[in-house]
Order: sequence, then structure tokens, then C-alpha cells
Amino acid sequence: MNNTEIRARAKSCGVKLWEIAECMGIADHTFSRKLRKELPEEEKSRILSIIDKLSNQK
Repeated sequence: MNNTEIRARAKSCGVKLWEIAECMGIADHTFSRKLRKELPEEEKSRILSIIDKLSNQK
């Protein structure tokens, strides 16, 4: 499975993938498609920071 770090962090923080997509301004199915292939490190770090931001809001 690709992007396991993103998926694991989201799950452990209680953040849904659709919430990340909403914060990025894209549709949830578009985000799911993005996760099918390994993302560049720059984009991964952006998504991980979004996950941290969303988990702090909960």
C-alpha cells in the first residue's frame, strides 16, 4: 500500500481522509486517487501538517 505514513497518521489522530481533502480544497475521491501512488516528500509533509492541524482542532 502506498502512502502508509499518511494513512497511519490520519488513523491514529482520528482524522478522516475526506477531512484532509476538504482542507486541501479537493474532492475526497480525488484525494483517494492521489494516495494510490507514492507522493513526493514535499506533498507528504504538507498533508502530514494538515493532519496535525486537524487533529489539534478536535
